[in-house]
Amino acid sequence: MSEHPPPVQALLVVDVQRAFVAGDGAVPGAERLLARTADLITRARAAGALLVHLQNDGPPGAEDEPGTPGWELHHAVVRGPDETVVRKEEDDGFEGTPLERLLEDRGVTALAVCGLMSEMCVRATAQAALSRDHRVVLPHDAHATHDIPAAPGIAEAVPAATVSRVAEWSLGSDAEVVPRAAEVRFARPPAVPPR
Repeated sequence: MSEHPPPVQALLVVDVQRAFVAGDGAVPGAERLLARTADLITRARAAGALLVHLQNDGPPGAEDEPGTPGWELHHAVVRGPDETVVRKEEDDGFEGTPLERLLEDRGVTALAVCGLMSEMCVRATAQAALSRDHRVVLPHDAHATHDIPAAPGIAEAVPAATVSRVAEWSLGSDAEVVPRAAEVRFARPPAVPPR
């Protein structure tokens, strides 16, 4: 039996936007996260996998408000038939977006998810993909979030690493959580006849 999971045909890069990876708003370990997501992007492109950058449109005044520096994607996008940006307003990258149609049109049945924030948009998008019967691979070292601050009378602060692990666990046994992004392998989606 192989130590690596079978290849996936798509990579969803969730909300890797400047507000969350640079400056005061950066998640802990942002540089490591960016190295892992950059590696996944490079390998997905080389394999001809579908690459989807999800970009959150925050509300007015938010650090990821459209058109602000914090809203910009950190990784460069090479737009084409195999790479696109999908803007969203909800945690779930499928809700109100063309993401499911993109995956269907390319015949994608298995995908990897990486990015930000573990317990919000990463988890919601992974869960939505699972509910649509996609195979989902989640590399442990390629998603991140912030610490949860203490809530007096309720709980002490929760470290970001713990929050990320709980987010993985909450997906249940259907998601394939792998320790390292380097274990994710990519393949070109199958040819799908036009509708």
